[in-house]
Amino acid sequence: MASSSMSLFGLLLVLVILPFPSHASDPDPLQDICVADLDAPISINGFPCKPASEVTSDDFFTDFSKDPTTFDVFKRAVTFGDVSGFPAVNTQGVSLFRIDLGVGGINPPHTHPRATEAGIVLKGRVLVGFVTTNNTFFSKVLTPGMVFLIPRAHVHFQLNVGKGKATFVPIFNSQNPGVSDSVGTLFDTNPSVPNSVLTKSFLVSDDVINAIRSARTSNKSGHQFNTRSSY
Repeated sequence: MASSSMSLFGLLLVLVILPFPSHASDPDPLQDICVADLDAPISINGFPCKPASEVTSDDFFTDFSKDPTTFDVFKRAVTFGDVSGFPAVNTQGVSLFRIDLGVGGINPPHTHPRATEAGIVLKGRVLVGFVTTNNTFFSKVLTPGMVFLIPRAHVHFQLNVGKGKATFVPIFNSQNPGVSDSVGTLFDTNPSVPNSVLTKSFLVSDDVINAIRSARTSNKSGHQFNTRSSY
């Protein structure tokens, strides 16, 4: 009898939990708008709302039309449209960026822990690839008008394989998708991940690990990697 009661309880628990989208990126908003007040301290899960009396039409506008004037060490320029760059997306569960790649430029392997990515190529030829958790690699070369999808939290990259500059706009189902640089998470930490861990993991010598650390340190001094998260 006790076993039957426990089974019934387990079934009821599953039925109660299933309707709730536990893997949704952002919670549903409880008001029409909540333009982020970036000068205020971050609350439990995001920025507080700007006073309604101070909200204007300009708050719901951002400009992605300008070509970048500078590129980082990866020949990449990022125009941010997450909550820190476009406060109107606060609580709306969406954000977008503009990524420009110079000839041969790359958006290096990285992940977005809080969002699925759907991107459209506006200019150039872009090789997009991602790797699943069973190490299957999917990739395709895209031209203007083509769209790609990157599943949430999967390692992926974008590489300019054309003869000119490339531009694409990734869109996320989160106001703040977050970004984790696959290389930076191992080589840019503070304190450093021990060399013994990296040499054993990559099956290389200390000289190789030290050379990678040195290259990233020297490049960081003059370039911005643009792998930041809003909060």
